[in-house]
Amino acid sequence: MPWSRISGSVSSPQVDVVIDMGNPFLNLAVDGFLKIGTVAATRALAEDTFHIVRKGSVSSNDFEKTLKKMCKEGAYWGAIGGVYVGTEYGVERIRGTRDWLRVLPKDHSVPFIF
Repeated sequence: MPWSRISGSVSSPQVDVVIDMGNPFLNLAVDGFLKIGTVAATRALAEDTFHIVRKGSVSSNDFEKTLKKMCKEGAYWGAIGGVYVGTEYGVERIRGTRDWLRVLPKDHSVPFIF
């Protein structure tokens, strides 16, 4: 059974949380999910805070709506970020290189269409 380990560090201005799932693919996918999901949830919070301040009154319904929106946006964009990071890792592993500059074959048999 795989084990996981969580460690964190704080250094200005970067905050890193590392979750060791025992597999590099899973490590990167979970890391992408957490980072992008946190950004999306923070964006939803800032947006709703702006609307509440602009409206001028705060209610428990507004707080509940904001919390639901944060969870929904964080999960949605976090999943997309995790899939993207996992796909990028898989492509890099298959190709054996990290660059995206030389994707076309060397004989340039594929025409460029712009």
